[in-house]
Amino acid sequence: MHSAMPPLSALRAFEAAARHLSLTKAAVELHVTAGALSHQIRGLEDLLGVKLFERRVRSIALTTAGKQLYPGLQTGFGHIRDAVASLKAVGDPNVLVLSTSPGLTAKWLAPRLYRFGADHPYVDVRISSSLANANFTTDGIDLAIRNMAISPAPDLLLETEILAEISFVPVCSPGLLEKFGPVNDARDLARLPLIHDEVLVGRAKVPTWADWFEAAKVDGVDLRRGLRFNSADHALDAAGEGAGVLLSHDVLAYDDLRTGRLVIPIDLALPSGRAFHLVWAKGRQASQAAVDFRSWIKREIDALDWTLIKGRKMGARR
Repeated sequence: MHSAMPPLSALRAFEAAARHLSLTKAAVELHVTAGALSHQIRGLEDLLGVKLFERRVRSIALTTAGKQLYPGLQTGFGHIRDAVASLKAVGDPNVLVLSTSPGLTAKWLAPRLYRFGADHPYVDVRISSSLANANFTTDGIDLAIRNMAISPAPDLLLETEILAEISFVPVCSPGLLEKFGPVNDARDLARLPLIHDEVLVGRAKVPTWADWFEAAKVDGVDLRRGLRFNSADHALDAAGEGAGVLLSHDVLAYDDLRTGRLVIPIDLALPSGRAFHLVWAKGRQASQAAVDFRSWIKREIDALDWTLIKGRKMGARR
């Protein structure tokens, strides 16, 4: 059984006094008299059986027990304040809170968001970048973009809509090919430094270099070597700087391939069985901002020119 909680008002009085180290300032914040605040804190001390403050002539200081109690209460009341503040965004139909992974945000979404803003100036887009799944009930999220199985299991709480299937392709900088010489087949590629993106290791079955070389019918490659990252955008940045060849999401690598910062040395793509999906809470009335964003991002996906990317095969230059 859970032990009885002290009165919330007394805990709040202690947290404010500990934060200000002043009964007067804490009383002003809580709109009570200093005497009433002091009475609440003494009641809390009596209930807990410890002294929380050393009372001096013109000041107060936390005791050892007070120092032990304060951090947890500060965090807890901070979460409460944040939750209340988030209601302002939830209640504003012109605020759109979008949850998506850091890699997709950095390498694909962020460079395009200005177009959505130009077409929908009334919408205030707020991006929450995280690998954790969004909690639409507690996190104030309107929409999420998630890397999921192409046909995810039905969820009683969520609606999903596929945006783009994900394949994995080897990518590297043109400078790397100039340094190591031509790459005519997969065995030539095995000579190059490798980069490993381990962001989904342990969470999902996605293609790795071992799978790619097996598909290319090349064995004996030492896959223990090479840089390893748990951030897709960091891995792509390293590849763009010539650190090695990366087996990357084709969507995340799209802009670097389009601009020629990266090329595809061997045109062998592995399907992942996964896709980027739009996700939202089932049964929730979508705001106009959410409806407009869903339409906009689907147009952006449809506008991707994969024939242009094919032109970046084997280090070809435009």
